[in-house]
This record gives sequence, structure tokens and C-alpha cells, in this order.
Amino acid sequence: MRMSDLVAQYILNMLEAQDGSAEIRRNELAGSLGCVPSQINYVITSRFTPEQGYIVESRRGGGGYIRISRVKMDKGTAVMHIVNSVGNTLDRATAEAMLNNMLQRELMQLQTAKAIAAALSDRTLQSIEQERRDKLRADLFKNMIITLNN
Repeated sequence: MRMSDLVAQYILNMLEAQDGSAEIRRNELAGSLGCVPSQINYVITSRFTPEQGYIVESRRGGGGYIRISRVKMDKGTAVMHIVNSVGNTLDRATAEAMLNNMLQRELMQLQTAKAIAAALSDRTLQSIEQERRDKLRADLFKNMIITLNN
């Protein structure tokens, strides 16, 4: 497992154990996981975004912390929030992160997420020229998510 995956899983476990909200001390977490503090920043900024259903607050200084909270919303609102956050392009890694987020929030079943991931994979889209691939992936993702949740 990659370090970023390990950090993300650790934070997700904290959120689960603390009813959707966790305070993190970046240096302490980095020390306990054996990584550099910037790795914690990277994971938080890439995987715990408002588009993925999280609010991140931080306080700097000696007693500083990072507070991550999972936004609570009904299924329909959550799905439309995800669809609206996609934009005009979507890379494979972001699509997979969004699908994982939907799984964790129980907005989708595992088999459905696997089918969507397969449809959006670089292997499936290999016949599409690279510069158009992420646009097609975004369009497919949005249409599949909307269709599956109607």
C-alpha cells in the first residue's frame, strides 16, 4: 500500500471512530506513520476536499491542528454535489477517489463502483486520443452517476 493510501485510510478510520469529525496534529500523525508532514498535507488537499464531501479547517502555530469533518447530506444531494464537482475533465485517479468516497458514504454498491471504474479506465478509453480522454471520462462519469441514482 502506498504511503498516501495509508495516510488516507488512517484519517478515514479516525473519522469513522469519531462520528465524522477528527482533529489531526500533522507532525504527530506524520511521526506515528513514518512519513513527512508534507505527505499529510498532500493527502488532505487531494482526498478530503469539499467536492468529496469534507470540510477542512486548520489552525496554525504551536498548538495547531487540522480538523476534518464529513459533510452530512441526503443521498440525492450528495450525488448531485459530486456530479457538479466534476467539471469538464476527470482523470482516472480522481474518478477512482470519487467512487471510493461514494462507496464509503454508502451512496453506491461495490459492484456498481467496479463497473463504473472499468468503464472509465485508461484501458477502456485507450482508443480515444489522450487530450480528449479526460473530457469523455467526465461526461461518462456524470451520466452514469445521474442515471444510476434516478
